[in-house]
This record gives sequence, C-alpha cells and structure tokens, in this order.
Amino acid sequence: MRSDRIKKGIERAPHRALLKSMGYTDEELQRPLIGIVNSHNEIVPGHINLDKIVDAVKTGVLMGGGTPIVFPAIGVCDGIAMGHVGMKYSLASRELIADSIEAMAIAHGFDALVMVPNCDKIVPGTLMAAARINIPTIIVSGGPMLSGRVKGERVSVSNVFEAVGSAMAGKMSEEELYEYEEHSCPGCGSCAGMFTANSMNCLTEVLGMGLPGNGTIPAVYAERIRLAKKAGIKIMELLEKDIKPRDIMTKEAFANALTIDMALGCSTNSILHLTAIAYEAEIDFNLDMVNRISDITPNLCKLSPAGPHHIEDLYAAGGVQAVMKELSKNGLVNTEALTATGDVVGKNLEVAEVKDYTVIKAIDEPYSKSGGIAVLKGNLATEGCVVKRSAVSPKMMKHSGPARVFDSEEEAIEVILKGNINRGEVIVIRYEGPKGGPGMREMLAPTASIAGMGLDEDVVLITDGRFSGATRGASIGHISPEAAEGGTIALVKEGDIISIDITKGSIHLEVSTEELELRKTSWKPPSAKITRGYLARYSKLVKSASTGAILSID
Repeated sequence: MRSDRIKKGIERAPHRALLKSMGYTDEELQRPLIGIVNSHNEIVPGHINLDKIVDAVKTGVLMGGGTPIVFPAIGVCDGIAMGHVGMKYSLASRELIADSIEAMAIAHGFDALVMVPNCDKIVPGTLMAAARINIPTIIVSGGPMLSGRVKGERVSVSNVFEAVGSAMAGKMSEEELYEYEEHSCPGCGSCAGMFTANSMNCLTEVLGMGLPGNGTIPAVYAERIRLAKKAGIKIMELLEKDIKPRDIMTKEAFANALTIDMALGCSTNSILHLTAIAYEAEIDFNLDMVNRISDITPNLCKLSPAGPHHIEDLYAAGGVQAVMKELSKNGLVNTEALTATGDVVGKNLEVAEVKDYTVIKAIDEPYSKSGGIAVLKGNLATEGCVVKRSAVSPKMMKHSGPARVFDSEEEAIEVILKGNINRGEVIVIRYEGPKGGPGMREMLAPTASIAGMGLDEDVVLITDGRFSGATRGASIGHISPEAAEGGTIALVKEGDIISIDITKGSIHLEVSTEELELRKTSWKPPSAKITRGYLARYSKLVKSASTGAILSID
C-alpha cells in the first residue's frame, strides 16, 4: 500500500505515534488510508451541506474496509464574489485547490482519495489534482440547489442578477426585486441552472470520475447521501483494482465530455476547465476539438439560463446518463471508456433511459443540429474565444456594430446601469484576462444588467475575461491573446466596427492590418493592478485562456 511509507517498519514508529495521538488504532492503521477532501464551509451555498456528504463517504469507506481521513480544501462562491475585487480570486483559487490537495495527498501517503467539492472552481481543481496525483480517486459532489418560485415562475440566482438590471431601468420596483432576493435560492446546493458548477459536476460524471447521478441528484435528496456512501464503498474497489484517474480520464473520455457539454449547453467555463484538466492528465486537447465535436453533436437540452428547465428537471428526466444514452443511438458516445464504477460507459448505460422528452429532446428532434458552445477565431481572437451558442438569440448569431470600449468591468457597469448603451453596439471589456485582471473575472453583473434592461437581443459583449454560466445573450469571452499581452483587443478604439458570425465561427475587427500595426507601435503594457500577494505571483505564471489559464514556469 502507498501508505506503508508512513506506517510500516521499525523506522516508522514516530509516524505511528503521531497517528495514534489522534486516536487511530493499530487495526485502523493496518487498513488502507483513504483521504477525503472536504471543501465544506459556511460561505458557499453549494458547500454548506458537504459535512453531511463527507460523513456519508466516511461511512462508505468504513463499510468497504478502509480508514477514512478527512482534510480540507478551500472554496470561493462565484456569486458572492461577483462584481467586485473578490472575483479576481475565483479562477486563481482553482490552482490553490489543486496544489493544496497534491501537497496533502503526497505528504501523508494516502492510498486513495474521495474528493467532495461542489462549485465552480472547486470541482475542476479537484479533477486537476486527481489527474496530477494519479492514485485511485472518486469525485462526489454536494448536488444542485432546487429552483425557487417567484410569482408562479421557477427562478434561480441568475434571475436575481437580471432583476437588478430591470430595477435600475425602472422596469421593476424595489419590492419586486426583494421578492427575487427572498425566494430565488431556496436552500443549499450549487445554483439551480446549467451554470459552471453544475456543468462541471455533470461533466465529472461523463469523464468517468463521478458515479452515475453525480451531476443531477439534488442536494437535499436522500439519494445524494446514498450516492456518497456508494462512492466510499466504490473507492475501495478501485483501490483493489488499482484503477487510477489517468486510466479513466483518457482522450476518449474527454471527447465524451465535450460531446455531452454540447448536448447540455454547458457554461463556457467548462472549456476553460476541461483544457486545464486535460493538461494535468497529459491529454492533447485544443480549442479546434470544440468546434469539430460541436458541429456533429445536437443540442438536446435548454437548461437555465438558455431555457425554462433546471437541473432538477434534468434529474427527473433521467439525468446525464440518459443524455449519453440518447446520443449513443447515433454513435456519438464512446461506450468503451472506463469509469469510476469499475465498468465501461456502455455497461453503465444499460439501465439509463430518457423519462421526459420535453427536457431531453430525442436525438432526431433536437433543439439544433449543432452543439451549445462555439469557438470563434479571427483577427480579434487569433487564439480563439468562446460563446454559449445555445443561449444566444437567433437574430444575434450574426452581427456588426460599433465598439464601446472599457478598460475594466467597473467602467462598463457604471455606463450600463446609467442606461448609456445603445442597441446594436458591441461592448468591449478588456484588461480582465488571466494576467490583466488578474484572475479573469466573470462578467455576470454587466450581462445580467443588459438582459434585465431588455438589450440582450440587441447588444454584443466581448471580453478577455469570462462569463458566468448564468449569462445569456451574445456574450463572447476568453478573447485570446488578452489585452495585457498585447492582443488585438487592446488596440480596439471607440467606434471601430466589430463583426461576429457565430454560425461560421468568426470574430473580426474591421480595421486594416496596417492600421493595427500602427496602433501596436504606440501601445504600452499597463501597470500591474496588483503587486503583492498571491494574485501578483499568479499573474506572472498564468498562461492564456486558450491553454485553460494554467500556471506554468515555461
């Protein structure tokens, strides 16, 4: 066992003494030591219930004959961090999570791991760590939040952000806004739409690193506790068979993940995270794969914010496995990929079925014949950028308009909330990329305000930052190279015409090459916004969004 290096032999008597100081017995130390990564805290709605999930995992590990040992991981709530300096720490926290798990797992010689995350950066951070450490591992999340109810309509946190825009535009009273505040988030769990947290929990299941049901069983259901117990039991089987993350997260598994991503219409952040996870697993993954798979994958679901359904509806309709089963009818899913069940995808799908074809469309009657996410390229984004195509109005799939240029999110929000944005314009928010932000902030506040003002079908927003999965409309993020690295987005001037064609995958600044070269000669890199602490170090090491915003010393 891997843990023998901390507990076996005469020379390890001091180590055993330290373990015994915490109450561990000789019998417990003779069993495999299973590390349980616990990201429970009392500031993230999706993590407030994780103490119960962890307790269930511990029970499962004990039932399977192992010794469970819990250690912590941090977690940032994107919703609470949104719209202020705190959002600079969100993406950056992903690397802290992966690094800290690596440090704890290797320093203490665990035989296997069960990781218990739930929200935006915590899930990909645990997957990155799993691929890097490569010892038997299962991910079991805390589950999605149920949708809320306001005036008979089902709502989630994205509706509250949009309601702010409506209130600022005089379309809603403060009393009506308060109703959304009170009732949109009815309890614990990752926010109820197909936002980043639920996107990554669903894709964890598709990658094979989570058991069936991981992505959709609601946080408050007893079935979630049972799933956690099963994960604790199953990790002992994976340990016995020595099935490791890189045996599961293969190139075929990532292709499956992209395929389901397109069918579900996941958050654009999923592309950022899948790229980073693949890097840790040493799998070749690039943005060109996104469009190739999107072109052949039908969009089967319209989940909030793209449509009326929420994650609880996807659960009731058969969940992620049902979507995979439907896609497999056309051979779009690799059924030979290994999963954390110990079986291949095809074996897992034998019991899967679509229970509601209003939530999961039939393969021959999709919402669209192509997937929910598209990568655009052109002189404005030579390395690519990303848009949630399934959440864009048909009339905005192709658009040309004058640029309104802002050098920070705060500048843009101030102008938007004053009502000084005109229909047809292209809002450019730059110097918010991985380096320039630093931290590549999400832009839910400006996009939700635009939607709340009724402009989401008339305005394009592009940024070298990124968007929340709760964003809808023609919102194009991850512009690479970013402005802080001298990308074309840094050279855009007020009034320049920007053209997008999402169907053709193009984004273009209608300025001549000669003029851009002239502008480049007078451009100077901006001064660093943050010069001390973690973000200062992060900004020096982080790479382009097109690489997944990984950290590298190369």
